[in-house]
Amino acid sequence: MGRPTSKNDLINAATEEYQKLNDFIASMSEIECNTPFQFDETKKEAHWKRDKNLRDILVHLYEWHQLLLQWVASNQKGEDRPFLPEPYNWRTYGAMNILLWEKHQKTSLEKAQKQLEQSHQEVMQLAETFSNEELFTKGVFPWTGNNALGSYFVSTLSSHYQWAIKKLKAHRKNCKK
Repeated sequence: MGRPTSKNDLINAATEEYQKLNDFIASMSEIECNTPFQFDETKKEAHWKRDKNLRDILVHLYEWHQLLLQWVASNQKGEDRPFLPEPYNWRTYGAMNILLWEKHQKTSLEKAQKQLEQSHQEVMQLAETFSNEELFTKGVFPWTGNNALGSYFVSTLSSHYQWAIKKLKAHRKNCKK
């Protein structure tokens, strides 16, 4: 499935990718769950060095759900709020991700799983409140800038779940070496 371009596609992709993520996690062995991540130095993106275990991935997803939920709620109340909290922007959000990582270093894996499950449901419920046009027509909401609201949902849901699965598969491959 390509990147969703309708509400129906958004809901289906998010549901499908979330299930794939949960199925993959359920299939992880005890060794895979307990071995710290070690990725090839050739991987240049910061997240390959940042995340050290399954919990780190789950809390990352949870925190991005929170960003979306808070952003939409604030703007619906008439509070002009950017998606990324100040002082961050799309060039500096890597530093924000590190702060989010640091925030959760004492969060248990069990708590991370529960938080993600709850926040996934909240984001899905929020998506349901919007029409197809509100989600996928640019300019409907001035606070979404040059993007359609749905693109933020896609990035926070299905695309982010695909990222997590890719990372967990790379970890599994490393565990077999």
